[in-house]
Order: sequence, then structure tokens, then C-alpha cells
Amino acid sequence: MRVLVNGVRLYFDVEGAQLRPGGDRMEEKPTLILLHGGPGADHSLYKPAFSALTDVAQVVYLDHRGNGRSDRGAKETWTIAQWADDVKEFCDVLGIVRPIVYGASFGGMVAMAYATRHPAHPGKLILVSTAAQQSAHTEAKIAMFERLGGEALGRLARRRFIDGDASAEMLESWRSVAFPLYTRRERDPSMAKRIAANPDVTVWFNRPGGEGRTLDLLRDLARIQCPTLLLGGTLDPMTPIECQRDIAAAIPKELLTYREFEDCGHGVVPDAPDLALPLLRDFIAR
Repeated sequence: MRVLVNGVRLYFDVEGAQLRPGGDRMEEKPTLILLHGGPGADHSLYKPAFSALTDVAQVVYLDHRGNGRSDRGAKETWTIAQWADDVKEFCDVLGIVRPIVYGASFGGMVAMAYATRHPAHPGKLILVSTAAQQSAHTEAKIAMFERLGGEALGRLARRRFIDGDASAEMLESWRSVAFPLYTRRERDPSMAKRIAANPDVTVWFNRPGGEGRTLDLLRDLARIQCPTLLLGGTLDPMTPIECQRDIAAAIPKELLTYREFEDCGHGVVPDAPDLALPLLRDFIAR
């Protein structure tokens, strides 16, 4: 399905009803909006794992503009602010009130921007394996990639994060060598083939001077007004646990629930579904 949002058609998919029979009345479930990582990927990263949450929520899978099956739009609109504003407008167009917005990795950056630009809009926020400052903890990233994949991968990570190599050749090497080490459990090899990818948005985001290098949302996090769940893996090479600790320190403490997962990598859920999904379910249902 597609809906016109801020001048582009955004692709979305829905799993589970919002209104469900409950005795002599209809019971309303909250709407959980999933913001995928990347940029340049799509919502299929969340399927089928997040189908498990349809008992407590209506689950909405959304492709950001320029990503997946959504319209590309002008590349100048491929910005964190625009992606964040798209989330709000998407909800308003469809009549989704007080959504629970889940963002992992790049999706978490969009979720943080959405929650700080429109603090009264979300009902709850879930942030997983993300970063508020793109320039922070670079050496920790490189060290973790080297620890997990050896010296050659450490050098590749240094080329990307220090030298700023955002070439198509680098991205292809990264996908084949580094991406498999994001998680500790081996991923389904078919997953990458299912993604409706747009590498152009990845290159644009990570270009010299692009937000993939300059983004800094840390000071804005004090503006968050909704209950927030933050999860991180201690073996995450892409957004090291230090990034999650920075975010935890910046969000108002009375709103925050923070959990670290030992022996888990990027995204947490792929490595520890039996621990993470019940935690998500409990936070959504509370």
C-alpha cells in the first residue's frame, strides 16, 4: 500500500487489526510503527520476527522516502529532518494517534529526530542499536570490527569511518565482509536478497559533509516527552554500546527504560529474540 506524504508516496504494510472484538465491545490496540535501518534498505528486515508482536499491537511496516518501495523524491530531501517529519505526517494522514515508534540503527536516528521535532506526537518510543552522534566512538567501532573479523576488517572499517570512503566499491565490500558480522547469530542468507535496496541514498547519506558523518541529535534528546525503551548489544560493532549509553544519559531519566544485552550485536532482536521480544511486548502493553 502507498499513501501520499509530504509530496511523495510512502510504501507501508500492516499486520494485525487495530480494533478487535472483546466481549460486547471492540478493543483498540496501539499502533506500532517500525522504522527500518539503512539508509537504503526497507522494512523487510523486520519480517517475520515482528509478527510476534501482533498480539499486543497493530504493526505497521514503513519504508522511508528514497528507500525500499517508497517514491525516491529529490535527493535533497533525503535528510533526517524530512524523514522524521514524514513519520508525523504519515500518522496524521492515516489517523494514527499516539503511535509507538520503533527505530533500530538508522531508523533509530529518524525516530529520535521525530520525537524531538514533534515531542507531543508519539505515545511511546523504542530505540535499538542506534546513535545520536555520528562522529562519536569511531575508534570503538573500528576496534569491535577488528575484534570480530580480524585486522583486514579493521582496516576496511578505518577506510569507511576515518578516511570517509563512501564509494560504491566500498559499500559492496562492506555488504559482503562487514554486514555478516553485525549480529552474533548467522542471518538468513535470503534476507539480503529480499531487500528492495537503493544504494544511492546510502551514498548520499554518507557523502563528505553528509549526515552520515555530521548528524548530532544528542542535545535534542532532552526534549523527548514520552516513555522510551532503549536497547543495545555489548558486541555491536556498528553502533557500539557507548553510543547507547550516551543516549541513555541524555533522555529524561523518569521516561527511560534501558537494557544492555551481553553477547548481542546490532539490532538485539536477531541475537536474542527470546529475551528482547517479551521485553518489547511488555513495554508496548503497559
